[in-house]
Formats: sequence, structure tokens, C-alpha cells
Amino acid sequence: MNDACEDVRSGPEPRVVVFDLGKVLLDFDYGIAVRRLLPRMRLSLDQLQGYLTEGSVLGEYESGQLTTAEFFERARVLTGYDGSMDSFDEAFADIFSEIPPMVALQAGLRKGGWRTYILSNTNELAIRHIRRRFPFFAGFDGYVLSYEHQALKPGPRLYEVTEGMTGCRGSELFYLDDRPENVAAARARGWQAVVHESYEASRAAARAAGLPV
Repeated sequence: MNDACEDVRSGPEPRVVVFDLGKVLLDFDYGIAVRRLLPRMRLSLDQLQGYLTEGSVLGEYESGQLTTAEFFERARVLTGYDGSMDSFDEAFADIFSEIPPMVALQAGLRKGGWRTYILSNTNELAIRHIRRRFPFFAGFDGYVLSYEHQALKPGPRLYEVTEGMTGCRGSELFYLDDRPENVAAARARGWQAVVHESYEASRAAARAAGLPV
């Protein structure tokens, strides 16, 4: 743990703002991947949708139990995919679109002196693509990514890593996540955590917490 929170602004407002990634800063649609991948697989539409959104293999990949090469090989064997790794990478990962008002909210906080972090259940293919495609992603003070720490929210490990990385605890952390179970886990640690439903609602919650948005 570091003592970075001792070096930032004092007062009742949070000292660090933590963002989930998917459905908060970036929208995503697995249907895009399904439409691209399905012609090269032997699965039905429903089977492929389940594989991408609910399958245990994706969970193993996002929790760091599988490398990218292992994930691709598992996908190839299970689905009959007959393309290259590069073509799979592009089809699987290019499913994101920026949520401009939320990106602007983060940029404004950073410009105003607040440290901002990403805390996300995600995978290496997605992050590679996001780093290439979305310049705003470089503008955070730190990243807690599930596959790098072999853990998933709402388990405690990623929250512990975030606290250690930021040097902050409890109400010093303000957190936005679209999944209620992830927010509940953060609140159990004393974080000021909000279920993100819209830009307007999250902005109002951040302002109520004392953030200048």
C-alpha cells in the first residue's frame, strides 16, 4: 500500500474516482462479434451468443486462467472456427463504442486534479483493442484489470488491489459501475459506490458526493 491519499486534496469529498469500463465509459455489443464470427463456426446463433456472454470459457479468460493463445485454441476447438488468430482478434474485440458524456466527465475530473482509475472485469484482447482505438483510455492514473490479477468482481481481490494502488480506503473512493452486485461489494468496503444507469444520474451522484462535475 502507498500513502498517496495523504497527498491529494482534503475535505469531505472523495479523493479518488474509480470507473468501471464496459457500459460506463464504453458501450459494447457482443452481437457485433456474433455476426462476424458465426459464418466461420459450426455453432447456432443461440449457442454462440451464450458462449460469448455466459460461457465459462470467457470467465476463465477474463479471470486470467487462460492466456489469449489458450482462449483462442479453446474457442477454435469448441466452435469449429476456421479463421486465423488475427481475424478472430478483430472480430471478437472490435465491439466497443465510446460514451462521450462519461468520457468527458472523467476528463473534467482529471483536469480538475482528481485522480481517476479503471476497475474492470475484462480480457487482454479487449484491452489491446481499446488501447489502440480509444485515446481517452490513456488518461487514467491506474488500471485494475481482472485478467492481470486472476480475479473477478464482485470478489474482494480487485477491490483490495484498487485500495492498494490508490492508497485510499472507504469513502475516499467514489466508484461507478453498471452492475449492482459490483457496487454492493464496493459499498461493503465503505466506498461511495453508485450503480451507473445514465450520465445524468451518475453526474448528479458525483456532484452530491462533492465532486466538481
